[in-house]
Amino acid sequence: MGNPLASMTSAADQSQRMAAPRPAEPTLSIIVPAYNEATTIATVLDGVRATKIAHQIVVVDDGSTDGTGAVARRWAAADGGRVAVVTHPRNLGKGRAIRSALPLLDGSHVVVQDADLECDPGDLARLLATIRHAAAPVVFGSRYLTSGSEPGWRWNRLGVRLLNGVVWICYGRMLTDEAGCYKMLPTALLRSLDLRCRRFEFCPEVTAKLCRLGWPIVEIPVWYRPRSAAQGKKLRMRDGLSAILCLLRWRITPLPRAALRPGEFESPTEAIQEP
Repeated sequence: MGNPLASMTSAADQSQRMAAPRPAEPTLSIIVPAYNEATTIATVLDGVRATKIAHQIVVVDDGSTDGTGAVARRWAAADGGRVAVVTHPRNLGKGRAIRSALPLLDGSHVVVQDADLECDPGDLARLLATIRHAAAPVVFGSRYLTSGSEPGWRWNRLGVRLLNGVVWICYGRMLTDEAGCYKMLPTALLRSLDLRCRRFEFCPEVTAKLCRLGWPIVEIPVWYRPRSAAQGKKLRMRDGLSAILCLLRWRITPLPRAALRPGEFESPTEAIQEP
């Protein structure tokens, strides 16, 4: 005969496992900062919608003069209410655009999608899957981990390597693409960082603060095809210098008191009880 006590213990353990809460599925808010991207914004938004993972899309028309805002509003009106369009009366910069969108977000996680078609929105699903299945709280997309992308001209590559080197020297982290657009993380965490960026310092500021706070960062490969300045690319050499200064500045600048650390973080989604 079997041991009745062992059977009772096994049944109790199984009952506890069934009753244990599991994390809710993450919901994704996508910020789309846009400045004079009337020719690409609709295609980007179509790509985001096609992923079927967007809980919310917030487009920030950053003072465009080419009709970008009108295109975004028409697209939002046809989409049925999941898209909000914020308008800056004048161009304030990508960082300010992201900061304007943050108070509106209601998804558990957030990512920025540039409106210039350099990055493929189809990669967003893989970033979210990494968060869901690999239990990674922060996931960066790297343009230099795949042979399928086109990393760009020589100086751009050298600039990214220089930024990665500054991250290694200042924060002891080995990254392959500090400056990549895709950085997916919990919305509550990004808000707690109390961003100060105005232009393209978003990436170095977020990277620096996450590293100092001790957050693990997982990188996965993403597709990338760079534009030239003639095609509308807005990054300039001065922005690279600004990124280096930003990484150096946040190595010594006091962090926000409310910034969340890994041990202090609570899941932004409620637990779901197993049936």
